[in-house]
Amino acid sequence: MEAKLTREQANELLHKYVKGENYITHSYAVEAIMRGLAKRLAPDDIEYWGICGLLHDLDEETAPWRQDMSTHGRVSAEILQKEGFGDPVMESAIMAHNPETGVYPKTTLEYALIAADPMSGFCKAVAQIYPDKKIASVKHKSVNKRFKESRFAAGANRQFMMEIEKTGISWDEFIDIALESMTEIADQIGL
Repeated sequence: MEAKLTREQANELLHKYVKGENYITHSYAVEAIMRGLAKRLAPDDIEYWGICGLLHDLDEETAPWRQDMSTHGRVSAEILQKEGFGDPVMESAIMAHNPETGVYPKTTLEYALIAADPMSGFCKAVAQIYPDKKIASVKHKSVNKRFKESRFAAGANRQFMMEIEKTGISWDEFIDIALESMTEIADQIGL
């Protein structure tokens, strides 16, 4: 799949619609994980998968999702169309990362995105409990251990993270891909 927009254009769009630093670094982390997953699942589509990850929360600051969660994802699709970058595959993946839109994951790309989104925040939360707060210090077994503690990073949807298994990637491999991918851009995401 070829994106109708380049990574540079996608990054410009992100910065046009999203101002909060935490949202931007989260978007970069999800992009990195999606690129890592694409290396294994869709080697010809690494750029495309990365852009899907980068733009998955494009409407974070514009959609009225706090009042109506079903708008989160749909507004992103509308923004992409308005900006001239309409892409049904990307729009579906972005909407499917929030099943409250009524769009549910059914493709490998969609399962990867719904899993990568909370995984990025979960790995960041694990890094934050390390003395140096660095993602490079996070051990695989720490992610596994904390995953089993339901009160740890309670906002990270564990059911969504486990959707990765529908792509053929095991939970253990997903941990490694996420940690490695986030470590590669650690400076960019402040970890």
